[in-house]
Amino acid sequence: LISGNKVGCFGLTESEAGSDPSSMKTTYKEEGNTYVLNGTKNWITNAPIADVFIIWALNEKKELNGFIIDKNTKGLSTSYIKNKTSLKISPTGQIILSDVSIPKNKILPKTDGWKSVFSCLNKARYGISWGVLGSATETWLIAKDYVESRIMFKKSLASNQLIQKKLVEMQTEINIGLSACLHAGRAMDQNKDLKVAISLLKRNNCKKALEIARNARDMLGANGLLEENHIIRHLVNLETVKTYEGTEDIHTLILGKNQTGIGAF
Repeated sequence: LISGNKVGCFGLTESEAGSDPSSMKTTYKEEGNTYVLNGTKNWITNAPIADVFIIWALNEKKELNGFIIDKNTKGLSTSYIKNKTSLKISPTGQIILSDVSIPKNKILPKTDGWKSVFSCLNKARYGISWGVLGSATETWLIAKDYVESRIMFKKSLASNQLIQKKLVEMQTEINIGLSACLHAGRAMDQNKDLKVAISLLKRNNCKKALEIARNARDMLGANGLLEENHIIRHLVNLETVKTYEGTEDIHTLILGKNQTGIGAF
């Protein structure tokens, strides 16, 4: 969340975005003309560098609201999560709120409970469904260029049947995924309910992108482990994308419930 010289972060963790509202631990209460917030948020992108924080919290009645908090507000602090080996360029951290008092005009006035939270999550999941295909496409094209130029036993690797099969499978899955994202976007423009479709997209495209990156790495052999060939960077980053905004397992259970009508979580 970047605007001009302001960097913001969105205070919501995946565990807090589950089906049980009580899983959110950050709370707020009214005190005169202010709201007072307490709690912590973990694994928040941009938390250590943000100027503005959007924080979701519950009151005693389990009513959900969003709040706008400036970086220098008394009682608010952040910390870095160190030693990440994935998405290393992204500063991720924890937000700690200790009796943070803010004016009442800092509330998000049009918040509609959990519906607002899930709306944000669904938009993020949809964006991820596109983004992972960008990584998949890059690893596919790197592998394609490599096997066409790599000569072994007086012929290019690309002349082997198994190599061509892998390239074709990469191309096929990428284009199927892109087509699905495009159709979902058009349905979204028509205000159709895409909650289940987005779970399908997020789960499938992340899974397929990882498979493509792993096959691409394999096609480069040991050279696929070198930073300058980029594939291993995409592969490690995709492991994170598979996890955030709903793991593969969570989306599997969402889709399973949709099919059977039985909630298994």
